[in-house]
Amino acid sequence: MSNAESTIRLTVAQAIVRYLMNQFIEIDGVRTRICGGGFGIFGHGNVPCLGEALYTVRKDLPLYRGQNEQSMGFAAAAYAKYHLRRRFMFCTASAGPGTANLLTASALAHANRLPMLMLCGDTFLTRLPDPVLQQLEHFNNPSLGLNDAFKAVTRYWDRITHPAQILQTLPAALATMLDPADCGPAFLALPQDVQGWAHDYPESFFAPRVHRIRRQAPDAEDIITAARLLRAAMRPMIIAGGGVQYSGAVAELTAFAETHGIPVVETIAGRANLLADHALNAGPIGVTGSDSANAIAAEADVILAVGTRLQDFTTGSWTAFARDAQIIGLNVGRHDASKHLSQPLIGDAKLGLTALGDAVSDYAAPSDWTARARSERQKWDAYVAENVAPGNRPNSYAQAIGVVNALCDPRDRIVAAAGGLPAEVTANWRTLDIGTVDVEFGFSCMGYEIAGGWGARIAQSEGEPDRDTIVFTGDGSYLMLNSDLYSSVLTGKKLIVLVLDNGGFAVINKLQNNTGNESFNTLIADCPTVPQPFCVDFEAHARAMGANAETVANPAELAEAFIRAKASDKTCVIVMQVDPHDGWTTEGHAWWEVGTPQVSDSASVREKHAEIEAERSRQRHGV
Repeated sequence: MSNAESTIRLTVAQAIVRYLMNQFIEIDGVRTRICGGGFGIFGHGNVPCLGEALYTVRKDLPLYRGQNEQSMGFAAAAYAKYHLRRRFMFCTASAGPGTANLLTASALAHANRLPMLMLCGDTFLTRLPDPVLQQLEHFNNPSLGLNDAFKAVTRYWDRITHPAQILQTLPAALATMLDPADCGPAFLALPQDVQGWAHDYPESFFAPRVHRIRRQAPDAEDIITAARLLRAAMRPMIIAGGGVQYSGAVAELTAFAETHGIPVVETIAGRANLLADHALNAGPIGVTGSDSANAIAAEADVILAVGTRLQDFTTGSWTAFARDAQIIGLNVGRHDASKHLSQPLIGDAKLGLTALGDAVSDYAAPSDWTARARSERQKWDAYVAENVAPGNRPNSYAQAIGVVNALCDPRDRIVAAAGGLPAEVTANWRTLDIGTVDVEFGFSCMGYEIAGGWGARIAQSEGEPDRDTIVFTGDGSYLMLNSDLYSSVLTGKKLIVLVLDNGGFAVINKLQNNTGNESFNTLIADCPTVPQPFCVDFEAHARAMGANAETVANPAELAEAFIRAKASDKTCVIVMQVDPHDGWTTEGHAWWEVGTPQVSDSASVREKHAEIEAERSRQRHGV
């Protein structure tokens, strides 16, 4: 009798696909394939071998043909975000510029700690045909190529140089993508010859396997220390970040806040942790936040930061908090939990909130502090109601947000990204249901909006097909990357896209003016190389890609168009011009550090530099 293990002879590409097909995760009691499929544009570097392997499983592992590799990556990131990092998509590109296009998307996934697998062609391992089409030659380092650029923007990177290598590489890449503390994109460089090389793989490697997301309990001594700090707090506050949702800890967060009467503020990534009308929801915090949250943050003495990386838009470049405020950092990542001399509570948010709650079981924040937070939120709600209301004033982002907020279904998903809309959505959107807002501001990436909407809609179709994905985008982001309107039409994944046209990069023009500079090269009208500005016909452009489209003149017409879009079964684009100068949300902003000239011929630039530098005295110092 032989003890030899059974083997199966497969190419590297076939083995990768077979492995992905057999990796599962249990979500809400249902076993689901971890990899939901992929996005692919084929070229000479991936179509002969990886394409052949994917063709055989096309019914079980759907491959969506994108229009641009960068937008494929954005779609994959949005898909993973919808699924709370429990599922991912792969992206495949050829061996040259197609792969290079994925760099920005990989950086976005890295900044947002989102899983995405990239399977990209590479030059020949044998080097016999070198230099090949699209190869970047480094004369003193022949092993260096384009794919090495991804080392800076991935959590896991490998080049497959032998077929047996994937026996170690694939489980390691998957473990990284499922690791709550180290989650992010994984990149596999696949040389064109190696993709097709065959190997006798052990059949056990392809046996179906059910994975789970690891939950790490915080250290017991750290709980005791954090509990001691919280018990002494007279003005406690909770910052709820995106990690609350990734942990599935919304119920625990809500119960913790209610039990102890502690106000909660939300980060941009943490929007939709609490409903808008929850009594302890003090509003969004930071540069694009609310007066209510920032007022509470400025006076808080103990801050429990849950699942947030405390980026500058949350902290107001570290001016939002009192210098002597003590931060407790509850986070699965040591790096995030320890920022600015925080008391680290390294562990899963769900387990951490439960353990900390048990340790401070009878603690309650002073009632006057909780009442103060409620009062501040009521004042902010009144401001937002006025800010989003149509009236005798120019069209604005806020008014468009108000229209959609009033008419959408509570489970519709909202997607926004770069430009002025993330700030306006964060400040003005009233959350109708948990986990329904995707404002990509980790990388603040123009072009994410429509592509991310498409990826979110693919994910939404798997669980909530009767709900809509609603995209807010400005004209700048639309012009940068719009081709997935066509993708959504081709694949039958309906989007409702609001294109709010302010004639250029208006939010950067606002920043330009706010730092004392004249408008220059931001609004189309202020570009010296543009002799005669004109408006793009976004309606006609969207129609040309197969979408329904209409242009509206004001919020009232927008409401009517939105109702029509909701009733449609096809991607709809609604275009409305908004004023680039007036109508911005003027309240709620914390200080934000930007570099300004120390020397300038402009008096206004010098004056603004002095104003900005004066605020620096409020910055906390830490690591």
